[in-house]
Amino acid sequence: MTYVLYRRYRSLLYSIQEDKTMYDLLSLLTGILIAVMASINGHLSARYGIFTAAVIIHFIGSLFAWSIRLAHHDRRSLWNHKPLWLYLGGVIGVLTTVFTNAAYGHISLTGIIALELLGQEIMSLTIDTFGLFCMKKQEFRKSLWCELLLSLTGIFIMLRNAREAETAAVLFSLGAGLCVVLSRTVNAKLAEQTGALNGSLINHLAGLPITIILMLAYSSGTPFRAVSPSQSWIYLGGVFGVGVILLYNITVPHQSSFQLTILSFIGQTGAGILLDIIGGNAADSTSFTAGILISCGILISSLLEHQKKQIICSASRQVFPHKQTRS
Repeated sequence: MTYVLYRRYRSLLYSIQEDKTMYDLLSLLTGILIAVMASINGHLSARYGIFTAAVIIHFIGSLFAWSIRLAHHDRRSLWNHKPLWLYLGGVIGVLTTVFTNAAYGHISLTGIIALELLGQEIMSLTIDTFGLFCMKKQEFRKSLWCELLLSLTGIFIMLRNAREAETAAVLFSLGAGLCVVLSRTVNAKLAEQTGALNGSLINHLAGLPITIILMLAYSSGTPFRAVSPSQSWIYLGGVFGVGVILLYNITVPHQSSFQLTILSFIGQTGAGILLDIIGGNAADSTSFTAGILISCGILISSLLEHQKKQIICSASRQVFPHKQTRS
């Protein structure tokens, strides 16, 4: 079964290499899968607890990625890469899973996604401004002030008259976003040596023992009880996680960073809003409204930055038209 899925994935990869519209659709699908994955993992956490759910997610994700690796007959080494901090991405990823699961159910899914995206923006800005992880320093973007203003307004709406659990959920969601960027940055360095799929496998394998330790230390001791076949979908979070990595593997080499970010963002927020409406969490939830406000801030900031880059490129073409012609 896994081999058949892998062959279909390879066939899809070759068939869309020249189809830009398909890349756009896959970027949108990536965002949708991320939102659905967050919802699935949240349901799993509600049944088994945060730490037991994290173990299940990492175990199934590891098993699925390893199965695809075997189908591909990939025999490259997984554990002899330097420096050793390259393997910390999976450890940081555990925090992402735990924080997201802890926030689920206390605020809307739209709010969680929006706050995680805000956390990603904050951490990305910190890395770019100070040149962390050997990254090139970037100038602070003035367009971020609009995003920060709307985001802070949204957070204020969430925290106004919020209960203790809701306040903690806001902080957990922001923390998950910070961890996403840290984990993604480290994993990207590792993937340069191992490839995207092996990087995803290492990520899950490195995180698995950490989740087991956390489960043994903090789990309430609730016995594991398998769900009925009609609810078996709650175990698919790890599979979705591997699927997201594979989709990034297809789209990243062929999409601009801006286009990939915007399309993934639209997919995430759109799916999050839809899932909230289906689940009845949008009717009277202040976190739903605040999540929309934060999302608008991120979208407006991204559009302003893209417009600025377009103006600079246009001016450059006017000043150096001969260079553009040669290229």
